This record gives sequence, structure tokens and C-alpha cells, in this order.
Amino acid sequence: MTEHQAPAICLSLQNPVDDFLRYLRVERQLSPYTLKSYQRQLAALIALLAAIPITDWAKLDAAAVRMLVTRSKRAGLESASLALRLSALRSFLDWLVGQGVIGANPAKGIATPRKGRHLPKNMDVDEIDHLLDINLNDPLAVRDRAMLEVMYAAGLRLSELVGLDCRQVNLDSGELRVVGKGSKERKLPIGKMAITWLNRWLPMRECYAPDDDALFISKHGNRISARNVEKRFAEWGVKQGISSHVHPHKLRHSFATHMLESSGDLRAVQELLGHANLTTTQIYTHLDFQHLTSVYDAAHPRAKRRKP
Repeated sequence: MTEHQAPAICLSLQNPVDDFLRYLRVERQLSPYTLKSYQRQLAALIALLAAIPITDWAKLDAAAVRMLVTRSKRAGLESASLALRLSALRSFLDWLVGQGVIGANPAKGIATPRKGRHLPKNMDVDEIDHLLDINLNDPLAVRDRAMLEVMYAAGLRLSELVGLDCRQVNLDSGELRVVGKGSKERKLPIGKMAITWLNRWLPMRECYAPDDDALFISKHGNRISARNVEKRFAEWGVKQGISSHVHPHKLRHSFATHMLESSGDLRAVQELLGHANLTTTQIYTHLDFQHLTSVYDAAHPRAKRRKP
């Protein structure tokens, strides 16, 4: 392959991907974070294909897909990331089938690598209480406490937290309207502590001359970024003396775990988290077998052993 051939090869692979990403953004209305993930994975695949070289998606077959998997592994991609890459490829190829560009999806029969169950450790209730024990009058500290309270009170995704607008919050009824994955809206209750700190934050918010209706804004008045939230949460974890790294997903995970341990209602927790499938909730909350056994022994008519 010469230097003059490379741009044409890249374009022949890139143009359909651009159309696919446009479809995901406009038709499917996926979040910017999901779109970036698709874009990143497909860009990596294009680079691998150009090196083989394959110049047309229609020439991709199962053997070439296996080669992509092998080369990704050699590049150091772990099983979870490899599964994400294969998922992005399958979705894109399914779309090409729908567009009539290819007749069948060659990635369909390729086994997804087994993912390790390395779920983040949740924080216990005492750690959560210690983390949230922030009682400062500094407006940004009040904002951060409000964000932490809302995140833990409702088990939000990071994208859902930063995407919240003031009009989605009803402090009188203690409810949030959240737009989750696939633009699906759900209504969530929040507790009195979250309401208290939102009531403290909202008047302070006006001091920063907000650009729009964003609930949580930066000191410059624009909607706070996901990266800024991650940074602030991590800093508060250190300041509050939390032994493990504090990040938004850990608070969501802790919410799910604590709710499930207290209620035992898997379907209710599924609804609160906005999971499309119950199996996702089961994995996410990682109930230990001993807890399940105790629930079974207490509830099932034939589980109780007869006394001798």
C-alpha cells in the first residue's frame, strides 16, 4: 500500500461509519457519551482494517473479523474492552445490512470474549454518611454536596446528573424527571436530604449567571461537565478521608446495592436504575449467594427443614 492509496482506503471505510454515527445521533438519539464510544471503537477498527488491508466493508468476512479480534488482543485490549469493540462492530454491520450494503453480518457468529465480573465495590452506609458530611457555605461546596446527595438519592448515571435541568426537578413532591439511555424518561423520588441541599443550592446558582436551565453549573455559568463532576467527587473523597476512590458510578452502585439489600425488590430497583433488562440489574447489584439463600429459606414453603 502506498502513501497515495491510504486516504482513499480510509475514506471508503470512514464514510459509511460517519453515516452510521449520524443515524445514531439523529434517529436513535443516543447520548454524546455513547456516540463517542461507538466513534472510538469504529475508528480503531478502521485503522486495523487499513493495515490488513481491507478497503471496503463489503469485503469483510468472518475470518477478517477474527483477525481483528486477534490483533486487538495483541494490542493489549482486555476482554471487557474487546467485547465493547465487537458490539460496536456488530451494530454497525447490522445497520449496513439494513442499508443493503452487505448481505449478512460476518460478526454475528464471532464469540464475544468472556467479561470478568470486576464490578466496582460499593461504599457502605457509614462511608456514604461520612462522604456527605459536607457542611460549608461556599457555593461550589454546596453545589457539590447537592450533586452528591442527588446522585446517591436517585442512583443516577453521570450523564443523567449533568443533563438535569431545573424544570425537571419538583422539590414540592420530591421528584426528578430524568432522561436516560435511548431518550427514555423516568420519574424518580429523592429524599429529604437531597431536597434540603437543592434548596440551598438553587439561590446560589443564580450568582453565577447561568447560561441556560442546567441544574448544576460550573463557576463560569455553563452546564457542568462530566469530567468536572468526576474530578470534584474524587477530591471530596480525599478531603473526607474515604479510603477508596470516589467516582459517580460508585455512588450509583452503592444506591442499587443498599436499595436491594433493604427492600429485596429487584424489579423496583431495575425501574429506579432505568435498566432495560432485569439481568443487568442482577449483575450490577451483585447480591451474594448467602443473602439469596437466607431470603429463600425464609420465604419458600418447602425450604424450611422439618424439625426432627
